[in-house]
Amino acid sequence: MLRRTSLILLLTCPGFAQFTFEVASIKPANPDTPGSSIQFMPGGGLRMTNVSLRGMITFAYDVRDFQVSGGAGWVGTERFDVMARPEHASAEAVEDPAKMTDQQRRTNRDQITERLRALLADRFQLVVHKETKEEPIYALLVSKNGAKLKEAKAVGSRQGMSMNRGRLEGFAAPLEMLGQTLSNVTGRPVIDKTGLAGKYDFILEWTPDAGPDARAQGFGDGVTEPAPAPGGPTIFTALQEQLGLKLEAQKGPVQLIVIDRAEKPSEN
Repeated sequence: MLRRTSLILLLTCPGFAQFTFEVASIKPANPDTPGSSIQFMPGGGLRMTNVSLRGMITFAYDVRDFQVSGGAGWVGTERFDVMARPEHASAEAVEDPAKMTDQQRRTNRDQITERLRALLADRFQLVVHKETKEEPIYALLVSKNGAKLKEAKAVGSRQGMSMNRGRLEGFAAPLEMLGQTLSNVTGRPVIDKTGLAGKYDFILEWTPDAGPDARAQGFGDGVTEPAPAPGGPTIFTALQEQLGLKLEAQKGPVQLIVIDRAEKPSEN
């Protein structure tokens, strides 16, 4: 069953207090730039380096690459550098990310992605709509022998994921974040159903399939890593052996973002 929801540009609604970037620079990326990156800047700013419009859409709407369809070829191939900031930081803004609470991090991300959606509509003339379909998904579950996870003792400034080809390292990372990252590796949504609410330090190593892996779809540090030696564990085996977790094939609702219109931005 397919459900379609039209997206209304909120900036056209009088009286709606939308978060927007006051100043934004968008320019073609240097073709020699290795890798891509997205960085939150102090005060609610955003820096994106060597990122395609398709990549910006996945970040702005919190979906994976395989959940975006439509658009001309350049949407996924041409890359841009973006520097954007609001005129004034919000009253809730915390300059030092290390001092943010989990709620402040979520609020900060929500405000930045709202600003980015408005920026894409303005500068790329982006128009999209949402569709929801019943699609194959993976449920992230605890294996029968129990989880093998090390709970983070202290939550400091380094929280998140670091990924190279065939290697994923988590720093005080919740399993919801692990599931989102595994979605890029498996090519379908991964939903955390472990019931584990902690934050964990872990390393996961596996032998990726031939061809592009999650680094090509994510925003790594730009360092090219050699492929692991053949014969190593698959992502499914590695999860069970190293973290005591497993992926179970199921079906569930999957949100899709369909591009109706997109234009290349004018030069700054």
